[in-house]
Amino acid sequence: MQRTIDPVWNSSRVRSLMETSDPGGLIRLGRALRGWRQADLGRRLGCSASTVSRLEKSGRVSDLRLLQRAACEVGVPPHILGAALGLTGPRATNVAPNGPRHIEEDPMRRRTLLAAAGLAAPTSLLLGVESALADLPTPSGSSMPLDVRLARARAVFDTGRYGDLLKALPDLLATAHARIRERADIDYARLSACYALTAQVLVKIGRYDQARLAADRAGLYADLSGSPLVSAAAARELAIVLRHQNQADTAQRLVLRAASAVESTGLHTQAQAAAYAQLLCTTSYTAARAGGRDEALSMIEDAARAARDLPAVPPTGRLFAITPASVQLYQVGVHWALGDAGAAIRAGGQLRPEQFTTAERKGRLHTDMARAWWQWGKPEETAQSLLAAFRVTPAEVRDRPSMRAIVEELNRSHAQAAGVRELGRLVLAAAPRAGAG
Repeated sequence: MQRTIDPVWNSSRVRSLMETSDPGGLIRLGRALRGWRQADLGRRLGCSASTVSRLEKSGRVSDLRLLQRAACEVGVPPHILGAALGLTGPRATNVAPNGPRHIEEDPMRRRTLLAAAGLAAPTSLLLGVESALADLPTPSGSSMPLDVRLARARAVFDTGRYGDLLKALPDLLATAHARIRERADIDYARLSACYALTAQVLVKIGRYDQARLAADRAGLYADLSGSPLVSAAAARELAIVLRHQNQADTAQRLVLRAASAVESTGLHTQAQAAAYAQLLCTTSYTAARAGGRDEALSMIEDAARAARDLPAVPPTGRLFAITPASVQLYQVGVHWALGDAGAAIRAGGQLRPEQFTTAERKGRLHTDMARAWWQWGKPEETAQSLLAAFRVTPAEVRDRPSMRAIVEELNRSHAQAAGVRELGRLVLAAAPRAGAG
């Protein structure tokens, strides 16, 4: 027999909590409907009233199973909890409440780009990560050290094999969680890094709601680690997600706070200087996307000064693998975001792919140049840059919605330009047929 759902769960108040991604608010509402105090719910969950209070205020807890148990105790329907977590139900295509529609959040486009990425089972891989964010699987019991697994996962990201990374992430997250039983700072730092990597790949494929959830977890465990650099890395990932969700002001405040915390260390080590330079690059680009020319240009100059003594090849395992060339690559993006294609092309023209150690960064050089050429109205140069990116790492063109949009427009409006048809065959031929999948 179908279970009757209390009408309150169909109310506008509940819809608002779902739309604003507030699972804690749903727990608070359900508890109030039962007439329970926080201590009453805490006794049922085996935790303190203060833990329930924190859960209701933010929905952030170190054990996601506690969130699910609390929802079950107070009667929150599973599909409503899942929607508040961004995991189930039809999701709005707006990247922020009342914000403009964003091309990268269109469900059909997401399905297209996932299939085009050459994933063996795109839906199951993505759902595996989304499920792990709500309810971790049982760890596989791999004997490989977590540091080694994390390094390998980063290498997979750096080569643009996002499907392989999506497949590996659920067990990586589950294993990292299992290792925090000793509550050691280093274990919290590793878990934060795993969530930060999850956020990175979800941003790449345009899943911003889930990326925000992962970045938020990265911040939570970074705080527990007590490391300013780990916290800075998590703050940067969250800021990138917020920027994609049209929350540039919040993103900017977040990164500037993190930069101040890193600066307060005195920047005595190269690792600290690298973190500081990276955060300045991020805040410069965020300011540029928001139209803040003076701030963007000032910040990117400061970043160049902070990075000038860093090695051309970052040491293996460095949390912020930024180099002087990386800062100049950010300059390309900053000038493009400010609408100055000429300055972007001049900055990029001084860079060479061999200055970057990963396929992802090499590809990014070419795609950033493609955006600048496209902004300047040069379809042939745009196509050649995108072809160069594709040869280095196909995912940087096929998986990034903004790049696919340029390829589509090139094929519609400039099919006769050199390289455009070849680019279309490589990037668009793998798109699923209408109605498929």
